[in-house]
Amino acid sequence: MAYFEELDWQRTPLGEISLRRRYDLIARTEVYEVRLGEEYLMSSLFTASERALATHGLAMAEGEQLSVVVGGLGLGYTAAEALKDPRVADLSVLETAEPVLDWHRRGLLPEARSLIDDARCTLLHADFFAAVRREPDRQVDAILLDIDHTPDHVLHPSHAAFYTTAGLTSLREHLRSGGVFGLWSDDPPDPAVEELLAQVFIDVRAQVVTFPNPLIDGESACTVYLARRDA
Repeated sequence: MAYFEELDWQRTPLGEISLRRRYDLIARTEVYEVRLGEEYLMSSLFTASERALATHGLAMAEGEQLSVVVGGLGLGYTAAEALKDPRVADLSVLETAEPVLDWHRRGLLPEARSLIDDARCTLLHADFFAAVRREPDRQVDAILLDIDHTPDHVLHPSHAAFYTTAGLTSLREHLRSGGVFGLWSDDPPDPAVEELLAQVFIDVRAQVVTFPNPLIDGESACTVYLARRDA
């Protein structure tokens, strides 16, 4: 058994990105990790928060035959969880890093087949933040965003403009009446973020998600912000 293997390494406009697989001796499980330069982006050891973004977001969405957009493919857990909802008719996943898309197409990641084999799911090489600045050619029922660590800890300075009243107003135009916006954050609930969302949306909520963390022999937590476009 290999305890560590670098599955891929490529240069991107954001920096060098790599996919690694290792065996974690504490958790006693195989772990997939993505790093951007020296910064850890995501790990398959902790997937509850990514899945919660989809479950909480879609629980708030109303109706059938839902059209959903996920911003950020990552290891695929948010998209895979969204596809478990039978109301989802089509799911578009926008990912700016071509290597991440390539890992899924090549089946290098645990959830890859569930996405590639589902006819409802389309993986797109696109910049989510640029897409929401454009006039919408269609509107959707839910937009679920998991790209930056938090609104204050972005992966690229250009993302910061999104987390403003103007940026969120542009996103709102891509939602149908009553549509839901879900945002993942690695920090505890921040009243400033809730106040910002309330300037653009209604029914703003901050849902704390806790999950076991074997590395600290305890629990960790993140936040899923939810908001709705008014009718």
